Amino acid sequence: MAATISISRVDIDEVLRYMGCPPEKAGEGLRALVEDCSRELLAAVHPRWAWREASLTHEAGGVRLESGFLLPGADLKGHLSGCSRAAVFCATLGAEVDTLIRRAERRDMTRALALDCCASAAVEELCDQIELELQSKFPGCFFPYRYSPGYGDLPLEIQEELLNLLDAPRRVGLCTNESFLLTPRKSVTAILGISENQLEPTHRSCLGCPAREGCQYRKAGGHCGL
Repeated sequence: MAATISISRVDIDEVLRYMGCPPEKAGEGLRALVEDCSRELLAAVHPRWAWREASLTHEAGGVRLESGFLLPGADLKGHLSGCSRAAVFCATLGAEVDTLIRRAERRDMTRALALDCCASAAVEELCDQIELELQSKFPGCFFPYRYSPGYGDLPLEIQEELLNLLDAPRRVGLCTNESFLLTPRKSVTAILGISENQLEPTHRSCLGCPAREGCQYRKAGGHCGL
């Protein structure tokens, strides 16, 4: 059973970056709006997550999980080089967050944008906490950063199979639509590699990020830092 994880704060500077505003340039009014939205968002979130450990087999076409499911592509295969196991997980803030954002969209698009960006920062915080929880279950092991469908050449089309692997619709109420997008929307699936040996330091690259063209960090002259 997955441990209960709560979210008690949202990084305001991170939200401002999601909105395309460098934190040091944010006026008092915008910062006050984001802080108010963060409180409203935190009152609505109901974080849930599920995970499963799987052994890995590296093949020509990608990485195969012990269930027989192939995670295709060269990028993930290279990323998991040196890993013989992985923790596959999913996480969601809950349907209430989608409802909150949709309600705001009918009244105030600026507030809706702030709420949406608060939710994006909150789901990243949730995943960070999940990573720490999972790492604690494998003492003495080493971990590359988490890797999600849509990064590099790992296609979104695998979302449904990952959710089925985790029994996510039943366990956490997480599904995917015909466009392979997760519902509730503020949700994540990810693969966290596990190695018994020290790994070369790795970090995400803007070049392989699926959000590169529309990234608000890049438009503001920065990067996400992940």
